[in-house]
Amino acid sequence: MITEENIKNFSEQCKGIFEQIGRDVIGQKEVIEGAVIAMIAGGNVLLEGVPGVGKTRLVRSLGRVFDLPFSRIQFTPDLMPADVTGTNIIVKDDEGNSRFEFQPGPIFSNIILADEINRATPKTQSALLEAMQEHTVTVMGVSRKLEEPFFVLATQNPVEQDGTYPLPEAQMDRFMFKIIVKNPSLDELMDIVNMTQKTMAEVADAACNGEQLLEMRATANAIPVASEVMRYAMTLCSATHPDSECATEAAKKYVRLGASPRAGQALISAAKVKALMNGRYNVSYDDINALAYPVLRHRMKLTFEAVAERISPDEIVSMIIEELSAKAGRK
Repeated sequence: MITEENIKNFSEQCKGIFEQIGRDVIGQKEVIEGAVIAMIAGGNVLLEGVPGVGKTRLVRSLGRVFDLPFSRIQFTPDLMPADVTGTNIIVKDDEGNSRFEFQPGPIFSNIILADEINRATPKTQSALLEAMQEHTVTVMGVSRKLEEPFFVLATQNPVEQDGTYPLPEAQMDRFMFKIIVKNPSLDELMDIVNMTQKTMAEVADAACNGEQLLEMRATANAIPVASEVMRYAMTLCSATHPDSECATEAAKKYVRLGASPRAGQALISAAKVKALMNGRYNVSYDDINALAYPVLRHRMKLTFEAVAERISPDEIVSMIIEELSAKAGRK
């Protein structure tokens, strides 16, 4: 049962989290909010942006603010799956007998920064799939459970494509959000330079621990969603499929393959967190519409026509929302 006190505590906890992150990261309000929503909801995040816009710094700061163990994996073409998951090594005991002992890899942490994830080969990227979805790692037939809470926060550069491997659809689908990290404004750039002249290190303090984070997630999961809002969210996901009964004109023209059922799960889970952040215990249509962009932009395969006309996934999501709102008589 959700009480007003639960909602107030949740909202205050979020305020403290944003306040501490703001000590390390200038601007990027939407990016920070999206990352925190995904973490509370239990999802993985893909951060896309050119070098130097603060993607890695944000992830390091999140590790400090949530007071969780943090591992950074720099993805390169020569990185092997065992470098991520760990491997069995031969060790000798006191009597000189040899035996296999498992040496855990960097994946055995709470927050994983997969830096420049698209630089690793598909074989290495596939080593993350099980961890991202099932939160387990299987090495030589033995499955090991990862400690909760567990998140993969990955970064990629959209500009430099030499020596990169596009992420497979199965892996993209396991990211709850794809968040675009834009260049800072002039005022933000001045603040960033002034701040980093004093220190390049993160200064944020812990505002929430792992146990509290799991409690916040449980609170958010208990939030009810009105059947009309739930139906709208599912219609929105289904409308991205050009052959669906809910297909919009934009989807038929610009989308080759739409979002999976994971998109619907992500949309509702994230909307519950966003509602609580704003001190509400009911999910609104606005919550669904705002979160549709990070949830859907990486789950749609565009047609050649969309690419030729330079129509972005976000523009397609906007068209779908407008069309569905017009049909329902909402502005």
